[in-house]
Amino acid sequence: MRNILIAGGGVALVLALAAGAYFGLSKGGVGGSSNANAAPLTDTQIAQVPTGLTVQPTDHVLGKADAPITIIEYASLTCPHCAHFAVNVLPELKKQYIDTGKVRLVFRDFPLDEHAARAAQMAECIGNNERYFAIIEILFASQANWIKPGSIDGTIAELGKIARLSGMSETDFKACMANDALLQSIIAERQGGEKLGMQSTPTFFINGVKAEGSMPFAQFEKLLK
Repeated sequence: MRNILIAGGGVALVLALAAGAYFGLSKGGVGGSSNANAAPLTDTQIAQVPTGLTVQPTDHVLGKADAPITIIEYASLTCPHCAHFAVNVLPELKKQYIDTGKVRLVFRDFPLDEHAARAAQMAECIGNNERYFAIIEILFASQANWIKPGSIDGTIAELGKIARLSGMSETDFKACMANDALLQSIIAERQGGEKLGMQSTPTFFINGVKAEGSMPFAQFEKLLK
């Protein structure tokens, strides 16, 4: 989704996101929402996974490819409820279900604001799955440090510090932030979530069945069982 700006005889492509237009928020806006509702799984629902919920080659996946349960999580890196899940629920889920081959987790971006989109952009530039999930964990655990409400430039500067600590050079980080195609792919991932009826973050699709909100591990486990 792009706006076209004509200046100085040339044509510059400006992301609508840069004005906060796509997200319906100002540059300084930082959003997060949660609505903990979940329906029990049925055999029919498990067998009929909706279009858009099949695992793609571009997806970031934790767990074995042949795990009987696939969880697709849509999350915003600025969402406090998503951070709660990542910090307080995911470690136990990983220990009991992902590492034991029962579940695989697919993480997809649903940025609620430009801060989240820029953080997602940086994470994509970090590297492969292992490094990617490591930086996602850091971003969720340190939201209060890198999100600078009212200043997207301040947020980008903080993301640059995290990137450098992870081994990314300043040159590579600047190139990452200037990668419009990558930012567009993140917006497209959000649009994919919108087509699935996304209304809040985090939202999980457990073998195709939607569950919304960051719930305690015990509640999440009931859905898996």
